[in-house]
Amino acid sequence: MRILVTGGAGFIGSAVIRHLVNETDHDVLNIDALTYAGNLESIPCTDSPRYDFKKIDIRDAMALEQAFDEYKPDAVMHLAAESHVDRSIDGPSIFIETNITGTFNILQVSRKYWSKLDGEAQKKFRFHHISTDEVYGDLGSTGLFKETTSYDPSSPYSASKASSDHLVRSWHRTYGLPVLVTNCSNNYGPYHFPEKLIPLMILNALAGKALPVYGDGGQIRDWLYVEDHARALVKVLIEGGVGETYNIGGHNERKNIDVVRTICSILEELAPSNAYSRSDANPDGFESLITYVADRPGHDVRYAIDAGKIERELGWKPQETFETGLRKTVKWYLSNEGWWQRVLDGSYQGERLGLIENN
Repeated sequence: MRILVTGGAGFIGSAVIRHLVNETDHDVLNIDALTYAGNLESIPCTDSPRYDFKKIDIRDAMALEQAFDEYKPDAVMHLAAESHVDRSIDGPSIFIETNITGTFNILQVSRKYWSKLDGEAQKKFRFHHISTDEVYGDLGSTGLFKETTSYDPSSPYSASKASSDHLVRSWHRTYGLPVLVTNCSNNYGPYHFPEKLIPLMILNALAGKALPVYGDGGQIRDWLYVEDHARALVKVLIEGGVGETYNIGGHNERKNIDVVRTICSILEELAPSNAYSRSDANPDGFESLITYVADRPGHDVRYAIDAGKIERELGWKPQETFETGLRKTVKWYLSNEGWWQRVLDGSYQGERLGLIENN
């Protein structure tokens, strides 16, 4: 297949492209605007003859249409999005423009392209929209998000993603566009932009900076290793039922504070010579850096995914436990300082985002 991937220089998108290039025979066109979180260094397989890249913002419908006409994809995997909750609190407008208007653009261009395909190519074409479990809102202390769970987004980010999900499903129902939708839990792993919890904690700890934990750290997330997610997404694209939604989770519920403490524990083992590792002078080790800060406005307490459907119908389940995946992640950051140092030299320096008073 010829697969057009939007947002392929982002965290999840780059994992998808690495999987497609390294583990399949499919051809890939990566479309990305290369915003602050887009990094082509996250795709160390760009010399493959089956990979191509075009710098395009999905808000530019004309550029998208030209890319479709030139590349003639058999499928679209739409991952391009503004994705950080705290940034959506500071500046929601770009989330509306990219996640809603951008998705509208890619849907319109896809529909126009798909409608002109011949019968067999039109039958095989797929539009796969990749979304988040945050569209479901705050789960509460019990239960799991199912594909039928009602939407109740809490932040500008999750509201914009909920809007894009609704657009995609309506383009299927109204126009017949053959779509697939997936909603995933929190991803982590290599090449993760360091504004998110796990990479931020790793890099702050190594630098001896505070490890900021929102509220009491009791918020619960289901963690999914990004390479497991990439395998799931490609499986859904190839084998999933048209019009279906699949929730993708790692079966790894953890409190944020426990995630941070586990990172500290792994660093004690893997980076014992670090000045902030455990010693007689610093008996608490990296955990001494934990600092509790004011909670995020509208912070959901718990997310948890029921990934039973994708396991039953498509045979996918995660290969990594949280413990094995987190250890791999910490090792990767310890071994790839050049990558994250170049990221930190750019627009993001580890500052606190998402405080309403900063607007």
